[in-house]
Amino acid sequence: MSTSLSGTVALVTGASSGIGAATAISLAREGAAVGLVARRKDRLDEVAELVRNAGGTALVVDADITRAEQAAAAVHQVSDHFGRLDILVNNAGMMLLGPIEDAPLDEWDRMVAINVQGLLYVTHAALPHLLKAAEGPRATADVINVSSVAGRQARRGMGVYNLTKHGVGAFSESLRQEVSERHVRVSLVEPGPVSTELFSHIRPDVLQQSKGSFGANAQILLPEDIAETITFLVTRPARVVVNEVLVRPDASL
Repeated sequence: MSTSLSGTVALVTGASSGIGAATAISLAREGAAVGLVARRKDRLDEVAELVRNAGGTALVVDADITRAEQAAAAVHQVSDHFGRLDILVNNAGMMLLGPIEDAPLDEWDRMVAINVQGLLYVTHAALPHLLKAAEGPRATADVINVSSVAGRQARRGMGVYNLTKHGVGAFSESLRQEVSERHVRVSLVEPGPVSTELFSHIRPDVLQQSKGSFGANAQILLPEDIAETITFLVTRPARVVVNEVLVRPDASL
C-alpha cells in the first residue's frame, strides 16, 4: 500500500542532474511540490520545466549548501514559499577518487564540504520544519540521506570518499534515534554505481585505474532506479519505516 504525496513539500539537494533531478520528477508525479536546490540555476530551470511537464510544481533555489548561511536560506525559501516542508532528500555529493598518498588536498576538502558539511547544514535548518510537519494529518515526515555502497565497504583509492559516506551513515543512525519518536523517518539509501556526473569529476588517470573496481561483469544503475527507491520510501504509510536500503546493479560486487 502506498500513500499519495498530494499536499506535501519536498526539498531535493543536488537537483540539477542525476539522482536529484530524477527524484524531484518522481516525487512531483506523486503529488509533492518540490524545491530544487543546487548551484547551477540553468540546469535547475530545465529540471523545473520537466517537473511542470509531469504535472508538478517546482521552485528553483540556486545555492551553495557548503556555506551554512546559503543552506539555511535555501531551506527557509522553500518552506516559506510552499508553507511547509515534509520531505528532505540530501542527495548532493561528489566522488573524487585516487590514492591517499600525494592526493590533492583540495579534492578532500571539496568532498568533505559537500558530502558531509552540506548535508549537515541543510538537515540542521530543515529539522524544525520537518518536526512540525510530522505533527500534521500525514503523521510523518522524511529525511532521505543518499549515501553509497562506499559507506559500507572501504576500498583502496576511495579513502576519503569512504570516510564521508561512512559518516553519513553514522549521522543518519544517530538522527534516527533522536527523532523517530516524534514521527520523523530517517532513511539511508546506498546506491552502487549509477550513471551520473559523479564519474566525470574524477581525474582521467584515476578513472582509468579504477575501472575494474566494481567487478568485471558489473552493470550500472540509472538515476531513475534510485529515484524510484526514494519515492517508495516516502510513500509508505506512516507506520512503516525503512531505515536503510542498499541498491546494487546486477553482478556488482
